[in-house]
Amino acid sequence: MAETKPIKPQPGPQEKFLSSPADIAIYGGAAGGGKTWGLLVEPLRHISNKDFGAVFFRRNTTQIRNEGGLWDESESLYPKVGASPRSHVLQWKFHSGATVTFAHLEHDKTVNSYQGAQIPLICFDELTHFSKKQFFYMLSRNRTTCGIRPYVRATCNPDADSWVADFISWWIDQDTGLAIPERSGVIRWFVKDGDTISWADSPDELSSHTMLDEYGDTVPVPPKSVTFISAKLEDNKILMGSDPSYMSNLMALSAVDRARLKDGNWKVRPSSGLFFKRGWCEVVEQAPAGLKAVRGWDFAATPEDGSNDPDWTCGTKMAKSEDGIYYVLDHVFDRLGPNGVEKMLKNTTSQDGKGVTVDIPQDPGAAGKAQVSTYTKLLAGYSVNSGVVTGDKVTRFAPFSAQAEAGNVKVVRGSWNERWFSELESFPPDTGHDDDTDSTAQAFNGLQKPKVSRAPNVFARQV
Repeated sequence: MAETKPIKPQPGPQEKFLSSPADIAIYGGAAGGGKTWGLLVEPLRHISNKDFGAVFFRRNTTQIRNEGGLWDESESLYPKVGASPRSHVLQWKFHSGATVTFAHLEHDKTVNSYQGAQIPLICFDELTHFSKKQFFYMLSRNRTTCGIRPYVRATCNPDADSWVADFISWWIDQDTGLAIPERSGVIRWFVKDGDTISWADSPDELSSHTMLDEYGDTVPVPPKSVTFISAKLEDNKILMGSDPSYMSNLMALSAVDRARLKDGNWKVRPSSGLFFKRGWCEVVEQAPAGLKAVRGWDFAATPEDGSNDPDWTCGTKMAKSEDGIYYVLDHVFDRLGPNGVEKMLKNTTSQDGKGVTVDIPQDPGAAGKAQVSTYTKLLAGYSVNSGVVTGDKVTRFAPFSAQAEAGNVKVVRGSWNERWFSELESFPPDTGHDDDTDSTAQAFNGLQKPKVSRAPNVFARQV
């Protein structure tokens, strides 16, 4: 019989996380630090207690079931200790009767489903995806009579705009945005009174805080202990050894995402110049022949009348070579009414020819469907792709940004170059327009779709 390897954490942050006595321990700060495994192992110390139950939360069920997500990871771990899955309810049951359940909190009001619940261990995977209201409401459900002190464990990646960034600010250098190494794992105490949180280095310093109980009597507010434990990919020796390419994947991210997910920076935000620089791109006279090509669009429908500053209708044509180089071939833009937009779309598509796929964004709702239907009929005989736009503008543009920074984007020389470069360098704008950026992202992301035509001719300079 093969010897069963013991389940134990890696030395360093993972071990520190799994041995912390804090009421609330938050683990992470970068991608690849072994956060999910550490979270999944936490309940195993209690599985001999028949009355024990843990609930793992993700923001939605899809995130739980995603390949490589919580449920997948649990399937490689929990059967080793004799747990039986109940996949239809996303639950594991252990020999003693103890359970681990996976659930979602998609909306703030979803917490109402847990009124009256008693959960000994609450685990949040990607805490920054949850609202402050959700976290503190579920903290009130963190109670038990099973003999185990109730506690909370959470993982996260940096998000400068999340309430978590403020909650763990003591552990983060506010100048650099990076975790302070000597504070990682240090425990502090807090009391929350309404929206006000008071912090201290010991529970005794918070002993004066009181509240009224349900009988109208004044009672002390017991402080909660908290710690933040930072980890990076370099701390996960197992992943570094089994998948050396993961570091390359992180290095290939856009500058903002690389700072967040590789370096663990809690202060970095999207700002002009971080997502694109013209110096990243070589300007060439023409692109090779026979490339997979897409014209991505971003539509507006308000003409300029001298007193307004409407959005632009923009169309960016892009192609990809077999060696992974992206060629920006052409960019058109204008401010037009609905009829003008249709004429621009039809004329540009005709000039591009049938070898170029047209990629049209679909806004959510009936109006978006109707617009796509109208444009598709207008372009009968041409290859047209469409899809509902998902994610924010920064998320949609980030993959192109990463390729540009890596030197994998070339731009065919044309009179449109200066405007295109300038607009992309100002993304995301504090004020103004991002239509050129949106059409560029639409073209790039359209090239990743399976049904894209190949153009038969050389893409020469367009002026």
